[in-house]
Amino acid sequence: MITNQREYRVTKSWMARFEKDLVVNDTREIGPDVDPRMRQVMHDALASEIEILRGQMDHYEQLRDGRITSREITSLRELPITLIEARIAAGQSQRTLAEQIGVAEQQIQRWEANEYSGVNLDRLQSIADALGMRIHKTITYSSAA
Repeated sequence: MITNQREYRVTKSWMARFEKDLVVNDTREIGPDVDPRMRQVMHDALASEIEILRGQMDHYEQLRDGRITSREITSLRELPITLIEARIAAGQSQRTLAEQIGVAEQQIQRWEANEYSGVNLDRLQSIADALGMRIHKTITYSSAA
């Protein structure tokens, strides 16, 4: 998942490299000692990587541009990614979020890199509050009967 503009630029650069390599792979002449199936294997690998990177970039752009404003979650395990998405959708950088909740920018970067693993509930709530995030979800209990 792309979490900031720097990662977006790096991803965009890698995608351009892979696209260039794909063109080279598909147009260069192969020697008699090279199995033609190798060209297809390389093509498929590069095309797959391009598709993955394009999907990540599209998702980041949609969040950043306000085209995604909510997410339905089915498990608390999805909450960390939702916090990251909410920050991007709110137009906040890791730095501005850090300033709002009184921590260093690097702390937000570490938390996001680790998907908020080990962060206590009070801190998660303060992050959600700073992002203006609201949760409207029905929780279903297991019946003992």
